[in-house]
Order: sequence, then C-alpha cells, then structure tokens
Amino acid sequence: MLDKIALTLLIIGGLNWGLVGVFNFDLVAWIAGGQYTVLSRIIYIVIAVCALWCIKFYFHEEREPERSPQARHTM
Repeated sequence: MLDKIALTLLIIGGLNWGLVGVFNFDLVAWIAGGQYTVLSRIIYIVIAVCALWCIKFYFHEEREPERSPQARHTM
C-alpha cells in the first residue's frame, strides 16, 4: 500500500513539473499560497521522499504471479 501511495504522489509531482515546464504554472505553489510557504515546502519534501522511496523499484525482481491450485490442474 505504501508503494502505491508513494508512486501516486510521485506521479502528481511529475505532472506538476510538467505544468511548470509547459505553462510556467506551479500547481503546488498555487494551491499552497506560494512557492516558499511552509505548506508548499512540506508538499515538495513529501514528493521528494516518495521519489527516493520509488528508487527501490529498480532493484525489485519481477515475480510471476502464483497460480491457484485449481488453475494448475486445468493445464
């Protein structure tokens, strides 16, 4: 569950950077009342921590999903 939360926040952060790059509009700063407010800085830090958390996905081996015992008998 924590992985999904981190990935979701990282996607939101990426979309925010896309808005900054394309339209020069920082959605986080707009919502939080400015780029240097405490709230916006907390949001930026949380998204950065999520990015660090998601680095671990590069080192996870993909596992094949386990089949149920019934599925094994049908093969």
